[in-house]
Amino acid sequence: MADSLTTAVHAVIRDAAERAILPRYQTLTAGEIEDKGGNELVTIADREAEVILAKGLARILPEATIVGEEAASADPSLLDRLGDALCWIIDPVDGTNNFAAGKGPFGVLIALSQGGETIAGWIYDPLSGRFCHARKGGGAFIGEERLIARTSGETPPIAAMSVVFMDQAKREAMRQHIAPHYRVVDIPRCAAEQYPRIALGINDLSIFERTLAWDHAAGVLFVNEAGGKVARPDGRPYRVDEAYLPGLIGAASPALWDELAGRLASL
Repeated sequence: MADSLTTAVHAVIRDAAERAILPRYQTLTAGEIEDKGGNELVTIADREAEVILAKGLARILPEATIVGEEAASADPSLLDRLGDALCWIIDPVDGTNNFAAGKGPFGVLIALSQGGETIAGWIYDPLSGRFCHARKGGGAFIGEERLIARTSGETPPIAAMSVVFMDQAKREAMRQHIAPHYRVVDIPRCAAEQYPRIALGINDLSIFERTLAWDHAAGVLFVNEAGGKVARPDGRPYRVDEAYLPGLIGAASPALWDELAGRLASL
């Protein structure tokens, strides 16, 4: 059920999508796309949407710090604020490479953290209008409907493994020792799509190497509140102020998580 905070955040996200993201979809010119390095793009839509989101979220909770992906890219010292008493974390266009290519999926990710722990998260798909949200201890929802995570029921389980940021040795270990136990599918290159896939029974498992706060804070909470499990490979919970650490496992059930974590521990 949407509470007043979620209703307010939803309105801010929709405003940014309607004013800055959707008008740029499939209309970007070459000059409106930049390479940030490391195969990461940024577009005019990312920057415009982040400004709209930051202003809107500041009106909701003016006492909260704001850490946006593009602002942090320009000023990395902002990352030191992720452990603040209250912090909004913004990914204005998650899946920018897809967006810049004129295709989905892409989405908006917003999280609210308290002392480094995510206490609320919101995931919006501008193309479909799907709105996923969760509050710590309050369950996970899509729109007004409560979601309970489910597995695909497939044997072997379906796994999406993000190896983009792994070194070659780790990629090879995944290929030889982990992949044979699962039906491996392509990743969407969009956390705003990948986390819902875990909870909705489309993918059973995901492995992430890079764990930036704006990519993962909202999705980790969403899957965990739905009854799945996302945690560091050693079982520790994800914290936004430890987003420099590599490695996350996401699973549609704790049993699936345990099985994959055991295999990774044996590498």
